[in-house]
Amino acid sequence: MYRAVTRQIEVTVEPNFLPERSSVDKGQYFWSYTIVITNTGAETVQLRTRHWIITDATGRKQEVRGEGVVGEQPVLAPGERFEYTSGVPLPTASGFMTGRYQMVSESGERFEIDVPTFSLDSPDSRRVLN
Repeated sequence: MYRAVTRQIEVTVEPNFLPERSSVDKGQYFWSYTIVITNTGAETVQLRTRHWIITDATGRKQEVRGEGVVGEQPVLAPGERFEYTSGVPLPTASGFMTGRYQMVSESGERFEIDVPTFSLDSPDSRRVLN
């Protein structure tokens, strides 16, 4: 499990390799990841946009930007949480993702929160320490 906290908003990520959606022979690897966003602060906030940077094992980067997550722009009152699962394909057996969400507070202030960088590892990948 990976965790980041920005402005009293906690984001945890749990990636999961999906061998049934992957094909080693074709160089196609697929992961799901479950994200939980918890508002531990005192102010209601809304997630507006996402920005992902996805890097495969060769260092090739792909950026993804969009409105909300899984078609939603959740509003989180103090103490509330939002959980969703999405997925990502890679042409290599490992890689990593990092990102940010743009939030807006009740008062209209826009700010960004971190999504922790998380590793995408298949059972076929060799671990390399940098």
